[in-house]
Amino acid sequence: MQTDLSKFTIGDYKNGNKLKVTVWYFINYFIFNSAFPWPYKMKVTLLRLFGSKVGNGVVIKTKVKIKNPWRLTIGDHTWIGESVWIDNLEDVSIGKNVCISQDAMLLTGNHDYTKVDFPYRLGKITLHDGTWIGAKSVVCPGVVCRSHSILTVNSVATKDLEQWSIYSGNPAAFVRIRKGITD
Repeated sequence: MQTDLSKFTIGDYKNGNKLKVTVWYFINYFIFNSAFPWPYKMKVTLLRLFGSKVGNGVVIKTKVKIKNPWRLTIGDHTWIGESVWIDNLEDVSIGKNVCISQDAMLLTGNHDYTKVDFPYRLGKITLHDGTWIGAKSVVCPGVVCRSHSILTVNSVATKDLEQWSIYSGNPAAFVRIRKGITD
């Protein structure tokens, strides 16, 4: 069977209200994905206005892209670094004290290459408290990064990360237990 992109469907993806999506597009482009250092509190307020659940002390750097804020939860004192892309076609839940470093990507969708219409395949992403996603790393659809796990620089998480563990590579593999905070 060959892929026929003229038959593409979005599968189970539901985008939301067209007016809200359009207004968010401009806010995302001119404020979140801007190089201008807009105040963090302003960004948090905008996310909340568009349906995000956002905790206190959240830092959102410049050049960040967020597809659907109404599908986003962010816990207290979480940092989202420069040029992070949260491509949340499905829900993304980010815990407290999480660090998502520069150029990291949270991708909740890809395509089902086994079907002729190449529909989206979606999966929620959960980053538990204390997780660190390294620069230029990718978290794939359906992945859960458990408490205080680390995905090192330029790695790809295709499967769940266990708590207090460090993962590296493409696909990411277990490296060692994380030590230092409670030792």
